[in-house]
Amino acid sequence: MSDTELVLRSTRVITTEGARAASVAVSAGTITAVLPYDAAVPSGARLEDLGDDVLLPGLVDTHVHVNDPGRTAWEGFWTATRAAAAGGITTLVDMPLNSLPPTTTVEHLRTKRQVAADKAHIDVGFWGGALPGNLEDLRPLHDAGVFGFKAFLSPSGVDEFPPLDQDRLARSLAEIAGFDGLLIVHAEDPHHLDAALRRGGPRYADFLAGRPRAAEDAAVASLVAQAERLHARVHVLHLSSGDALPLIAAAKARGVRVTVETCPHYLTLTAEEVPDGASEFKCCPPIREAANQDLLWQALADGTIDCVVTDHSPSTADLKTGDFATAWGGISGLQLSLAAVWTEARRRGHGLEDVVRWMSTRTAALVGLDRKGAIEAGRDADFAVLAPDETFTVDPAALQHRNPVTAYAGRTLNGVVKSTWLRGERVFADGGFTEPKGRLLTRGH
Repeated sequence: MSDTELVLRSTRVITTEGARAASVAVSAGTITAVLPYDAAVPSGARLEDLGDDVLLPGLVDTHVHVNDPGRTAWEGFWTATRAAAAGGITTLVDMPLNSLPPTTTVEHLRTKRQVAADKAHIDVGFWGGALPGNLEDLRPLHDAGVFGFKAFLSPSGVDEFPPLDQDRLARSLAEIAGFDGLLIVHAEDPHHLDAALRRGGPRYADFLAGRPRAAEDAAVASLVAQAERLHARVHVLHLSSGDALPLIAAAKARGVRVTVETCPHYLTLTAEEVPDGASEFKCCPPIREAANQDLLWQALADGTIDCVVTDHSPSTADLKTGDFATAWGGISGLQLSLAAVWTEARRRGHGLEDVVRWMSTRTAALVGLDRKGAIEAGRDADFAVLAPDETFTVDPAALQHRNPVTAYAGRTLNGVVKSTWLRGERVFADGGFTEPKGRLLTRGH
């Protein structure tokens, strides 16, 4: 303990054994011990007494569209990582699409890393992309350190990232399974989408009818079947359909290597409250009804759904028109994800231990970041300091992401992030930021 540089003390620390009063010792950016609350502070160490604010492990968000380079008017590493830090997120993994070029070759990955290198306020990793024509690029991308591969089964919304049909999905998954990689999939079946009645205009009910639960259910069933046949690792992205949950639970019980995420907007917003013309609520798959939301919460509680991530997918305000058919589909939620989930979780009887498990421990495990996701000796000293009972009202203009568009505008949320720490250094506090200190992560980092 003589080399301890920093001790963070709180009456509530969310440890791997639960919440308790503790002091957390840090040296060289690493947690060295979780000590009793009243443990003596070593000579030369700095004490940060957090009082009754809760010390959480920094959140790990494995589903973020940074859109940099190429569409930096939509977002960017500087703004996205500031928003993340302000929301208690200390690690994010960037999606391979919506940037130009997309992260589908090693050269494109190198370009992405060069752009991100001096702009990241938190740690950043990268997904690769699996699309028609890049089968031979998958192994090199894996060797270059991407955390896995993103694929669509239906159109992605951008021409440079086309979907995989069932034959190409099987070939890509077989290739990825050959090196025990991870395929993450936007699971909506294109045939069900094409068959659905799809109308333009401002009515949310019309948009919802055009993205039926059956499209998700069929795609998940197909993906599970492929994973089971190949004994491959697959991850279902942003699940919104509660009808797919029994199939997923049964597959897990059979030993199929499938994991599942959902998002704060599916857990906190409902179709019944979306005003017509309010396309800031548009995302794909869509925000569904309150009864469906209850099923998602039940699945989180019983482990059928593994984790919660933002799917932060921003755009410029002009792309969020009042027509649900033409508006960009995406929710901007990085800075608000912790507060949004905590607000609803506490109402439903869940504790911060549950939120940490869904948004930090399991997301870190999904991508193999064994130094992230928990407060215990040997992990990175990444923390969020939360005042769980304080509230705030969401003002879009006060958010850090590039464009002031959010589905949470005007909502009152519980949980104020007081500070965020990366490897023992405070990177956000009281609305202010330090210079970028984030590192670029690779698989196995």
